[in-house]
Amino acid sequence: MQTEELAQLIEQTLDDNKAGDIKVLNVRNLTSVTDRMIIATGRSDRHTRSLASKVIVAAKEAGVEPLGIEGNEAGQGEWVLVDLADAVVHIMLQETRDFYNLEALWSMPQKKEAQASEE
Repeated sequence: MQTEELAQLIEQTLDDNKAGDIKVLNVRNLTSVTDRMIIATGRSDRHTRSLASKVIVAAKEAGVEPLGIEGNEAGQGEWVLVDLADAVVHIMLQETRDFYNLEALWSMPQKKEAQASEE
């Protein structure tokens, strides 16, 4: 499965299951760890874990096995990470997402790069 197809599958799965504020970031030029970073918000720790489970099932059905899953155990869930190699999925509660602000962290170099190319 191509990276873009995987990202679309994840985004659609999250949207179908009522994830909030879904962002797909292209980080291919920023890190060798992954090509896409998908960030979404869950309404509760149970919702974040459920969203992660839905993403895992959809990926497996598409032939993509997760390399790792963090934060999906009972009693956790404020931040669940699913590593699908070409895409890393972060599903967070709103407070956690606001605190870590991954969008800004991973978008800053892209903005600087874009500004440099405009000059």
